[in-house]
Amino acid sequence: MKRDVYLADKSLEEARSEYMEYLAKVGALNPGPGELVAVEDAAGRVTAAPVYARVSSPHYHAAAMDGVAVRAADTFGASEAAPKRLALGEQAVLVDTGDPLPPGCDAVIMIEDVHFIDERVIEITAGAVPWQHVRVIGEDVVATEMIVPANHRLRPVDLGAILAGGLTQIVVHPRPRVALLPTGTELVQPGAELRPGSIIEYNTRVLGAMVAEWGGLPRRLEITADDYGTLKARLKEAVSRHDVVLVNAGSSAGREDYTADLIGELGRVLTHGVAIKPGKPVVLGEVAGKPVIGIPGYPVSAVLAAELFVKPIIYSKLGSVPPAREKTGAVVSRKIVSPMGTEEFVRVKLGRVGEKIIATPISRGAGVIMSMVRADGILRVPALSEGFNAGQECEVELLRPLEEVRETTVIIGSHDIALDVLANHLRQKFPGATLSSAHVGSLGGLTALKRGEAHCAGTHLLDEETGDYNVSYIKRLLPDRRVVLVNLVYREQGLMVAPGNPHRIGGVKDLAGRKLTYINRQRGAGTRVLFDFQLRQQGIDPADIQGYDREEYTHMAVAAAVASGAADAGMGIRAAALALGLDFVPVVEERYDLCIPGEFFDTPYIKRLLEVMSEPAFRREVEALGGYDLRDCGKIMYDSRGQC
Repeated sequence: MKRDVYLADKSLEEARSEYMEYLAKVGALNPGPGELVAVEDAAGRVTAAPVYARVSSPHYHAAAMDGVAVRAADTFGASEAAPKRLALGEQAVLVDTGDPLPPGCDAVIMIEDVHFIDERVIEITAGAVPWQHVRVIGEDVVATEMIVPANHRLRPVDLGAILAGGLTQIVVHPRPRVALLPTGTELVQPGAELRPGSIIEYNTRVLGAMVAEWGGLPRRLEITADDYGTLKARLKEAVSRHDVVLVNAGSSAGREDYTADLIGELGRVLTHGVAIKPGKPVVLGEVAGKPVIGIPGYPVSAVLAAELFVKPIIYSKLGSVPPAREKTGAVVSRKIVSPMGTEEFVRVKLGRVGEKIIATPISRGAGVIMSMVRADGILRVPALSEGFNAGQECEVELLRPLEEVRETTVIIGSHDIALDVLANHLRQKFPGATLSSAHVGSLGGLTALKRGEAHCAGTHLLDEETGDYNVSYIKRLLPDRRVVLVNLVYREQGLMVAPGNPHRIGGVKDLAGRKLTYINRQRGAGTRVLFDFQLRQQGIDPADIQGYDREEYTHMAVAAAVASGAADAGMGIRAAALALGLDFVPVVEERYDLCIPGEFFDTPYIKRLLEVMSEPAFRREVEALGGYDLRDCGKIMYDSRGQC
């Protein structure tokens, strides 16, 4: 059969982008319908929806130490000079780690700090503070809290958190079914008798392991001889039963290389021949709306072609993108000559000599599988370069160790539930992007920006003199930096109280002088600043607020304390109260902004956030939480360069 040697000799980027765009257009990259799986079997799977906790963990107040449970008030005043004695069974109860806290007790004294007078009486030499050595309800996981977002590849620790959150099943993307069709009359199975001309068929084992590592379900088909009719029938059957088909060998220009013709007859060939070395004769095609790829027969070419063209397909079908390999700067130990017009992937060994990392090229043959075994990294020689001179600096992609590097936008500062929603929508819109938020309070976030530790900070700091938010603090803490304030939400702040508001709390003034326990936010939190402002406005001494010094770091943690009965009230946002079924006493509407250093404002880290913030679906979900107004979401409220 007469055939064209190559339909094209495209650049790597042209061939890959054209192929992926075409597959996306015909729907070949879409994940299949989500499937429900047991959590304990879900390691390595990718979530098809966000996972929310059904229950809190722990779901009861638990002793965190072996010792005695007490009522903290009964221990006040104990000291070395004036020890106190408590009656076992009445004022103190023996508990082991993990035991439920006995009724009426609110603290645990470690057994090491207890002196037994006799079987009925103990002596202590230091008072216990409320909730000392106690794991309160929701310390680990709070009911309704998002544990992981959609398009998240599950790790073993994630399974523990999900199970702790009360779930036994979750919805994940199905694994793409990938057929591996080895072709060639000369191939024999591993372990078979070898004769001159026999080649052990191991490529599909390597490719199958790679597919499984990426999240696909490989199925290795039987070896098929180089017969056009037989290959056509096997290919049609493979396409009918799988999501992706890899035909190994037969992609070049020999007399019995039929892969390109077969794909063209049954479907469409997008590319035959890419300007890369090794791996040039790869065939990129589609049959019946499914990706069909002709993988070269040489093992190094097969591995490289799979990395470059199969891996992104599988990740796309899992709602994700391939993680970037870690890179390092290096110095080439000897000259590398490469053909002009071809992008070459050179395997190298790496070693540290003094302050430099040295890259030494090893065998460049496409048939030398051991070169991949020995390689520590891959050095790419650009298509418009003729190589590298000895001593020239280069960049190397590391193969050992291989660590996942994610595009992460780091937000440090005040906590808000809207950030969880933002993180989920970011991951859905940009599967390779992640939002990482650390809750250290508004002032802590601005300080982190000053140290260059974050891309932006969540902040809602009220200026008591002007009534404005954030600007005066930015001018004081970041005086020499360009800073942009972008609004995320306006939100209702108030007091979260038990359902039905049994203590009839109508405002901050009702917390003083009564036997009500309050739970505060940490110093530097905007909510703490707001609460202190309210106290000063009403002439209340913080010492008159029982529990003023007890701190939590998030609105949900405060809500959990109130919901569990560990506190009668705590200041937070309405959305947190609604999430846990609490009543809410509104105090004020406040503005919550993202403070962004100017050098990050035009980067993808922030551009992606702004794009997601403009999405109607994101806004609807935040508003549905309750207590939010997004009238200025995404709007620049202040730019220190323009002083707007």
